[in-house]
Amino acid sequence: MRDVRSLPKAHLHVHLESTVRPETVRELGGVPEPEEGFTGFRAFADARARVRDLLRTADDFRRVALEFCEDEAAQGTRYAEVTFTAASHGERVGAPEMPLEAVLDGLAEGAAYGIECRVLLDHSRRRPVERFRRTYELAARYDGVIGLGLAGDEAYPLEPFAGVCDAARDAGLRLVHHAGEAAGPESIREALVLGHAERLGHGIRVLDDPALVEEVRERGVPLEVCPTSNVLLGLVPALEEHPLPLLRAAGLAVTVNTDGETALADEYARLRDVFGCTDEDLAELALAGVEASFAPPELKAELRAGVAAWLGSTL
Repeated sequence: MRDVRSLPKAHLHVHLESTVRPETVRELGGVPEPEEGFTGFRAFADARARVRDLLRTADDFRRVALEFCEDEAAQGTRYAEVTFTAASHGERVGAPEMPLEAVLDGLAEGAAYGIECRVLLDHSRRRPVERFRRTYELAARYDGVIGLGLAGDEAYPLEPFAGVCDAARDAGLRLVHHAGEAAGPESIREALVLGHAERLGHGIRVLDDPALVEEVRERGVPLEVCPTSNVLLGLVPALEEHPLPLLRAAGLAVTVNTDGETALADEYARLRDVFGCTDEDLAELALAGVEASFAPPELKAELRAGVAAWLGSTL
């Protein structure tokens, strides 16, 4: 079996605040979360809020971005679209632009590890529309930001944010929303129709509606699937019961991601161990991530060639 760490990968669904190293959390004055995971979505969100509160200075934000690049590169990630809650951080520290600018600086410095990163700005559905508008304004101002989207509790509807989504689409920004994670098909329809989603964050509940499966497949909307995260958050009982094989069998564009809750190469290795994925399967999943990404054409071509070389290598 080929080493999954050497498989060139694109990482499309990963929250920066979820990737902070345990030792960094300690050095910033916090307590790392227990390895056994969470008792539900609310516990997960509260844990991530505690990590966010530790980030106070430009050096803090720059550091976690740089460490993200080092850790991802070690997993074979060559391109990442990392999600960051910039407007919320800016409000909290009283400096609207500083957190994003520091993260972009860290990611630029991290290119030395052989990884290229872009930023997606997210906004919790539980928070005011005005903050989402500020998120959009930040995204429009910085070249390193390629898009934005809504995250958080899907019990809160997307509809109030539709006007900002319209403006972002018209400005040429990419839109990627969490949908079909904890909520069902209506969450996905809302993301597609009102949110103009080009990819679906998670999207695993699409299987609840055969007509929606057909629509998503025909439209070619990729799913950002995060199997281990779904188990840790209690959305799927066990990895063996994860619907990823069913999503693939339905002909949907499935990409493999971590949500920041594990390492990307480890996630690929689990698919091999739990579902019996062959190296050809893993290469196909890696290529799906490349094609679903918003990477420049020349980088996509380079990554395709890298995946082909990995698959063509002798054991």
